[in-house]
Amino acid sequence: MIRLLALRELRSLFALPSTWFILAALQFVFAWFFLARLEAFLQLQPQLAQLANAPGVTATIAAPMFNTVALLLMMLVPMFTMRLIAEERRNQTLPLLLSSPLSSRHIVLGKFFGLLVFLMLLACGVPLMLYTLALGTALDHGLMLSNLLGLLLLTASYVAIGLYISALTSQPVIAAIGALAALAGLWLADIGATAEDSPWHALSPLNHFQSFNSGLLDSGDAAFFVLFSTAFLLLAMRRVHNNRIYG
Repeated sequence: MIRLLALRELRSLFALPSTWFILAALQFVFAWFFLARLEAFLQLQPQLAQLANAPGVTATIAAPMFNTVALLLMMLVPMFTMRLIAEERRNQTLPLLLSSPLSSRHIVLGKFFGLLVFLMLLACGVPLMLYTLALGTALDHGLMLSNLLGLLLLTASYVAIGLYISALTSQPVIAAIGALAALAGLWLADIGATAEDSPWHALSPLNHFQSFNSGLLDSGDAAFFVLFSTAFLLLAMRRVHNNRIYG
């Protein structure tokens, strides 16, 4: 059931003309950042060649690229999560979905995985661009895989909180603004906190992504993403369940 609902979400997303416009715009932005980082690396290469332990092309180009993608997804994900449940409620199709044999868990996880797969397909242009560098130089595959795993976990956390906020309202625009405000608020609180032990560092998904971005597979950061996503998915399930009971 979860797989069927996820496929339904994927089909509905790709059926929207705006999806293809966003896809084209994103690939243009990704390519622009990639070429800008590559040009900067080529200009610095003579100076880097004189260093004993100079950073490689992966650390100089790929890692900043993934960091940029993480920031772009923070702004992009609320545009997609706003329609998951809020639009269903506004269009009066949520009661039909709730009256089906699908449980609240099936509904929430189906929409979650459908959008997560879609976003990963949108972002797959980034590693494809970066792996073209392998034609002329050696890449740090460990750093690449670390960033890909971190980006997957980070996107999952974005989708989870956006899905929960979408379940709270019948207005997609309000859901988008609320999700963006929550994600941007956590990020700004993190970068604005000066104390090393500030709790805002521990609550910010982007802060936990930085270890993956530097090539460090930290089990603590991975556990944070799993718990963060699970908590908001459970809250979304509870909200959908209440809608089914109380209408």
